[in-house]
Amino acid sequence: MRRRILAISLFALTACAQVAGLKDIAYDPDATSDTTSPGGGPTLAGCPMFPADNEWNRDISSDPVDPASATYIASMSPDKSLHPDWGSVSDNYGIPYAVVPKQQTPVDINFLNSAESDPGPYPIPADVPVEGGDAHVLVLQQDTCVLFEMYKAVKDPASSGWHATSGARFVLSKNTLRSDGFTSADSAGLPILPGLARVDEVLDRREIKHALRFTASMTQAAFVHPATHFTGASPNPALPPMGLRVRLKASFDTSSFSPDTRVVLVALKRYGMFLADNGTDWYVTGTRDERWAADIMDAMVTEMRKVHGSDFEVVKVGTIQTR
Repeated sequence: MRRRILAISLFALTACAQVAGLKDIAYDPDATSDTTSPGGGPTLAGCPMFPADNEWNRDISSDPVDPASATYIASMSPDKSLHPDWGSVSDNYGIPYAVVPKQQTPVDINFLNSAESDPGPYPIPADVPVEGGDAHVLVLQQDTCVLFEMYKAVKDPASSGWHATSGARFVLSKNTLRSDGFTSADSAGLPILPGLARVDEVLDRREIKHALRFTASMTQAAFVHPATHFTGASPNPALPPMGLRVRLKASFDTSSFSPDTRVVLVALKRYGMFLADNGTDWYVTGTRDERWAADIMDAMVTEMRKVHGSDFEVVKVGTIQTR
């Protein structure tokens, strides 16, 4: 799905992953449940998913529509349906994450793109779950409330360390962005975990209190904060820059949708979603979790086919940066 300026051969690293025998690990549901922080923002495992006033957590339902909204939407297959890109471990859809204790042993990380990566060591368990495809690894360290994320990560079978293309750490109590021009584990230089639709939000709490993340196939060679990086090669201003924020139109009627799907649609009206990576148009990302049962996912996929790109609008865009 990803289009990187930096192209590498990953055959050797893939072989390492197969040798390491990476697998999913079990989690305490209570440790990964979502609550609301005193400031009003979402939390996970006792950690804020950024401060309440962070852009990920800001209600943008009343923000003005960007003058170029129709142009941007037209470039992202407006007739295409919204698709929930998450599911169970057996389906291998979505991005998994792990919550580790403060005492988790940090290990060395060898980054191919070391110039734009936060150096290790990172507290990555040997059996941490790894996403299929882009091989993302997301680890939230409790107590310190620091998020560690890696892209194209594989375990080094000869040591306790890991190899990855890029990586970043985010102090979740702060609003600090990455340096302009820097990637992360995501093409846009954004964190991944704070933008995922999670089981505890959708099925348990019945509320998502943050923006989500989505992908588009063609993007401009530009970004807008809170993104700090781009992968598109075209200067065409009609294409969306990384960090573009869209929201479901207020006029879209959600009354006929199931409670599960309505949770997502309400969040998309209130918080919207950020363009974070290159991929299939209108794929919105969530976690890989066994609690996404097949019947739940079948229903959500079917219902979201009724939502199209043309049902979205672009929230007023900030300063577009091209380098």
